[in-house]
Amino acid sequence: MSQNNLQLEHWCYLACVMEATARKPGNVHPDASFPDLSYADFLKSAAVIAPLLAQSTEQTTGELVLTCIRATQRTVPSNSNLGMVLLLAPLTRIPVTFQIAERIHNILHNLTVEDARAVYEAIRLAHPGGMGTTETEDIAQVPTQTLRDVMCLAAERDSIAREYATDFQIVLNTGVPAITEYWHQTDCWETAIIRLQLRLMSDFPDTLIARKLGCDEAEAAAGRARSLLQTDTGTAQLAEFDAWLREQGNQRNPGTTADLVAATLFVAMRDGFIPAPAPGTIINKIPPQFHQYLTSKFQHE
Repeated sequence: MSQNNLQLEHWCYLACVMEATARKPGNVHPDASFPDLSYADFLKSAAVIAPLLAQSTEQTTGELVLTCIRATQRTVPSNSNLGMVLLLAPLTRIPVTFQIAERIHNILHNLTVEDARAVYEAIRLAHPGGMGTTETEDIAQVPTQTLRDVMCLAAERDSIAREYATDFQIVLNTGVPAITEYWHQTDCWETAIIRLQLRLMSDFPDTLIARKLGCDEAEAAAGRARSLLQTDTGTAQLAEFDAWLREQGNQRNPGTTADLVAATLFVAMRDGFIPAPAPGTIINKIPPQFHQYLTSKFQHE
């Protein structure tokens, strides 16, 4: 593997691990699991997809998404990373000699119908929650339009689809500037990521919550996140927000926001907006029982 590919793998892995490790309200992290998904599942998934994404130029975007999801499904029992893979796949296909913002338009506008077919298969395989049905280009059908075109159809109800439709406006115009600001405001990368989550939730109500419980619930979550941005993220209000999101069997899980956080971290590290943390600073954040998943990966880098 070339030096560029090794660096790309490192950024992908770190982005996924940092997102999962930060104790963000409502999400899985070292101290909180869902009945069908654990923190270890996220670490295993990150280790599986990072080397595949590093070889991104060897496949089309759609093939890359499908390859990553197939590999993940062989490793963990539930959908742990479909949204992350959908966001990272086109980003990793941009040569490292260019900034993401310089080439993402070209990548997205050259997507094909075959890309859409591969992604549809990956989505059916991952079986994400709250998908529902649509009259046009439904996920259960064979797509007849390009991947970007079918994403445009879903852009109003899904933030990941919106990124494909808008050249990653959320990540590039809000996420990266926000994490850059928060990163330099604190010496704790976890705090910066939590504030990034709150910022993204407040500006873009989580579409996974909306699909499961309706737009009013997503807007309510956004309002609470917006209020917390005005306070210290270590306060009791943050714990209350976390408890509220976890009510009703984790139905308010801001999963789409988590995917946007991972993509933002990848772009910010890849393009030099923030430094990649040393592995030890991440390992020190988690209980010893999880160290094996990280040390076994980092020792090869």
